[in-house]
This record gives sequence, structure tokens and C-alpha cells, in this order.
Amino acid sequence: MRILSSLPLIGRLHWILRTLILLLLALLIYLVVTGVQVWLTSRESDPVPASAIVVMGSAQYNGVPSPDLRARLDEALALYRRGLAPLIVVTGYKEPGDHFTESEAGGTYLEGHGVPSSAVVEVGGSDSYENLADADAVLKARGDLTVLIATDPFHEDRSMAIARGLGLSPFPTPTKTSPITGFSTVPYFMKEAIAVGVGRVIGYRELSTLRVGLG
Repeated sequence: MRILSSLPLIGRLHWILRTLILLLLALLIYLVVTGVQVWLTSRESDPVPASAIVVMGSAQYNGVPSPDLRARLDEALALYRRGLAPLIVVTGYKEPGDHFTESEAGGTYLEGHGVPSSAVVEVGGSDSYENLADADAVLKARGDLTVLIATDPFHEDRSMAIARGLGLSPFPTPTKTSPITGFSTVPYFMKEAIAVGVGRVIGYRELSTLRVGLG
């Protein structure tokens, strides 16, 4: 600061501008690297035997899963039918005015496709962190730690990071039938890069409390 105060006004402005540019450049590089990591994780799939499958919440319409949620449920259903886990945990609350939660819609869908109710657990959560925190409480009470994460490919990195932070041992099993494909995934990957980047700095629990629309 002593060096800065000794500079003339124009010199100070140049120093401040150069510092801001360097900070913005560092931030951009950080987000780009994070985005690449999110993209690489989206391409991973490791369906190993586990204690449970966790389905990340997504929209439902009057008890009917949205195409996005249905794709996640179908992935969980395929994993369950392969005998990779004996339990499916469906997550998600409901929006104001809804009559059903995302987890209720998911549980009904799975049971309608032959999964016994004893193999389905419904929990809440209004965002990714709460989805997994609620699932974590149930799983640890059962002594279950190894989980398969069923969600969209672009959402896998953050879901895995949150699960690891809670003390679970997650493995990626992104849906292969997501309705969000091609160039339409770009905004979602950008959003995830920001969410993961911020979550790594301040913590995913803290990010959840901010309610900034990052999900």
C-alpha cells in the first residue's frame, strides 16, 4: 500500500485497472478449468455394486415425473434391475402449490415399474445439497455409505462432490436418456461450472443457504 500511495493519480488508476484485469483473468481461467472438470466427469460412468442408488430430484407435474426426472429414474431402475444395489433413494421436495413432492412422484414411478416399496426410500431436499444431505441421514442410519448417483451428466460432478463432502462413497452413473442433449446442454454446463467453482471456495452447504438459483 505504501508503494501505491507514492504513485501519482494516473499511476494508481493504471495499477488498480491492471490488478482488476489480472483478477478477472484468474477467475476466468478458474471457471474454464472447473468447466472442463465438470465436462470430464459427465463422461464417466462407474456402475459398481453399492448399498444404494440416489436419484437427484427434478421437476414433477401433478405426480408425474418430468422427462428429466424420468430419465434419472430410468437409470436407477436399470441399475436396480442389474442387481447393483438393493435400495433406491428418491429425493426432492415440491414447489409451492404442488400436491406431490419430486420424491413421491419418483417413488410412485419406480413402484409402478416393479420396484417393491420396501426397496424405495423417499426423502426431501429443495436443492442438490439438501437432496443429498437428506439422503445421507437415512443411509448412514442404515450403515450404507457406497452409493450410485443417478442424475444428468452435467450435474454429476457437483452431486459427487457434495456426496463425498457428506462422507459418502459415491460412484457416477449419469443417465443415458436425458432430454437435455447437444447444444442445449451448454447453459447447464456453464451453470454447473459456476456452482462447482463457488462451492469449492465457500462450501456446498454454504452455497445452498445462499439460494442463488444454482440448484
